[in-house]
Amino acid sequence: MNIALVAHDVYKNLLVDFVIAYKHIFQKHQLYATGTTGRRISEAAKLDVIRLRSGPYGGDQQIGAMIAMDDIDLLIFFRDPISALGHEPDITALLRLCDVQQIPLATNLGTAEMLIRAMENGFLSWREEIRKYDSPRLNGTDHK
Repeated sequence: MNIALVAHDVYKNLLVDFVIAYKHIFQKHQLYATGTTGRRISEAAKLDVIRLRSGPYGGDQQIGAMIAMDDIDLLIFFRDPISALGHEPDITALLRLCDVQQIPLATNLGTAEMLIRAMENGFLSWREEIRKYDSPRLNGTDHK
């Protein structure tokens, strides 16, 4: 599976610790992350991470484009729900794309743990199955 990892500054340590705790699962998958988050995960967990731009500089949009192309299977985004962020429209668009494309999304530790454990137990294998079907809704040809 292709997993995207994003964290706002106040949650970067938490995401790094989460990835380290579940390294045995994450190492079996392709990881993508925005800027500093990707570097910190790579260094701390010793995992290969494809690093994109920093979120405010287009990283959120890069992940959104990958989601739109069905190249991401799971997004873990530890976002700061309290602070006002200048790139909030990008964040909102990213979350909306997850809903449109049926991408499992965790925005907090509790949900992330549930999704990672589900993935470990094969409960997200439907992501692989869905690619076998030519769904107009998922491939962008439904223009109603």
